[in-house]
Formats: sequence, C-alpha cells, structure tokens
Amino acid sequence: MCLHWHAVLDGETGVTRVLVTGATGFVGQTLCERLTQAGFVVRAALRTERAVAASVSEKTVSGDITGATKWDVALENVDVVVHLAARTHVLHDSATDAELHMKINADGTQALAAESVRRGVRRFIYLSTVKVNGEGLAERAYSAADEPRPQDAYGASKWLGEQRLWAVAASTSMQAVVVRAPLVYGPGVSANFLRLLRWVDAERWLPLGAVQNRRSLVSVWSLCDLLLRALDHPAAAGATCMVSDDEDIATLELVRRLARLMGRRLRLLSVPASLLRLAGAMLGKREDVRRLCGSLTVDIAPTRALLGWSPPLPMDEALGRTVQWYRSERHARA
Repeated sequence: MCLHWHAVLDGETGVTRVLVTGATGFVGQTLCERLTQAGFVVRAALRTERAVAASVSEKTVSGDITGATKWDVALENVDVVVHLAARTHVLHDSATDAELHMKINADGTQALAAESVRRGVRRFIYLSTVKVNGEGLAERAYSAADEPRPQDAYGASKWLGEQRLWAVAASTSMQAVVVRAPLVYGPGVSANFLRLLRWVDAERWLPLGAVQNRRSLVSVWSLCDLLLRALDHPAAAGATCMVSDDEDIATLELVRRLARLMGRRLRLLSVPASLLRLAGAMLGKREDVRRLCGSLTVDIAPTRALLGWSPPLPMDEALGRTVQWYRSERHARA
C-alpha cells in the first residue's frame, strides 16, 4: 500500500517519513517492519539511546514523554506521526501512578500533537484503548459512538489524550485518527495472556470450566494492518476506529485452542464465576479475575465499512504464530 501524499525528504519527492513513538515496544516493532516493507522511511523516537531493528531507518532520542518533551528534532521533515508510546495499565494504581498516566498519556500526547501541527505533519494516528469505553458490557459490544466511561487511571488518561488530540487538531490542516484496541497479543505479549500461555503449557488445573463470557482480542498483525490502512485512507481522517480480530471468544475456548496448538492436556475445574470473583477479592486479584471471567467486546463493523478493512489474519492462525513465538522463547531460556 502506498501513501498518496508526497512529502519532501532529503531533496527527493515521493518518499514519506513516519515518526513512530514506542517503536521498540510490542506493537512498535511489528509496525516498523510493516511500514518499511510498504516503502516508508521510519524514524523511531526513543526514550533513551539504544539499538533499533533494521526496519528503523532513523532514530532520535526524545527522552521521557511529558508535556515538556522537546519534539522539534524528532519531527523534522515528518509527514505522519504514529503515537504508540504510553504508560499502560498498572494494577492497584496509586495516586503517583495516576499522575504519571496523565503526564505521559494526556500531557505528552498534547505536546506531541501541538508540535506536529507547528511542524506541518499531515496526519497524526493515536493508538488508544477500549478501556476508554469502560470495562465491558454483558449485553452488547462497545462502539466508538458510545459515551466513554473509563474506570481506571489508564483509561481516563487515554480518553483525555484523545480529547486533547482532537482539540489541538481542530481548525488546522493536521488530520487526526484514533484507534481503540482491546487486548493485543502476539510475539512479545506479556501480562495475563503470557500467564495463560504458561499455565496451559504447564498443564495446570484451571478453574475456568464454568466461565461463560465473551472477549474481543486483536493480534499485533491485524492491529498493525489497520494502523497502516489509517496512514493513507481519506475516510480515516477525523475517525475513531475500533479494532479486533472480529471473532469474540470465551476465555474457556481460548485456553482450549491454546492447549490444542501446544499439544498440551487441558485440565479444567468448573468453579462458578461468583466464587472466582470472591476468591479474587480476598486474594487481592480482583482485576485479574475480572479479566478472565468478564465480557468485553467491540463492534468493528463501522471500521470495516469506513475503511474497507477486515482483519487479514484469522484468530487461529494468529494464535498459532503466538504459540510458535512462545515455544522459541521457552527453548531459548532453557
């Protein structure tokens, strides 16, 4: 896919430079590879000096992302910004954690967007989260049209980041795009998804036999495919796009598929979800249990219609690739 804009780059026309924040992260590494394959020049904005993948053509050290970050060097001759870097969800947020979320995800986004306008950036793509919508509805899927109801500091800070981006971009030539993602999985995944992989791999008894829920997930490959589509699609300008694999799955079904892909025996205990929630509250694991047992789905039909996009990778194939990565990592550790 080729961008239709023509940027000026080192005296040559027809080449587009993309600044990626969070380029060395979980999503950023895959996105940089896809951008380079599509013919873009990728510049990584780094927090500290470090090695980068071959897919990154240029790098610049911008330091910590706050409202005071200096972006002038990083944005020189940049046509598109993809802002992935963020302070992500932290269990048991303290007041200090909440303040850091706001400084990085809201103040930092505002500063980057404002400097992008001054530097003539044409499009700014902001990776947000479904946690802006809330923590899940049992009766229906979330859509971009729903009233945001973030329930924690992370979700609130990403929602404020969205609002500040729209405010900065208003009445300017810079086009803004917001993409809200559910749980992202793939090579390098951590937290709860990695725990599930380890539990299934170890053939641990899992108390999930009675859990009936639905969750939307998105593979890193499908997410990056949508971000790439958002770079140049005219209809993406000014849009908030929900993204997923377009296959909602129960946690029980997810572990069954992982067990099958790993060739492991799945051991299940049928514990009522109410008892799991009670145990989670008593053990200080309320959030972990809620994610395992609760429902949270997103409606990507408007995204599909607006951008003519659909997830390029079926969930089973994406899960298979993730299991292959997990096995290679386990082998390397051994």
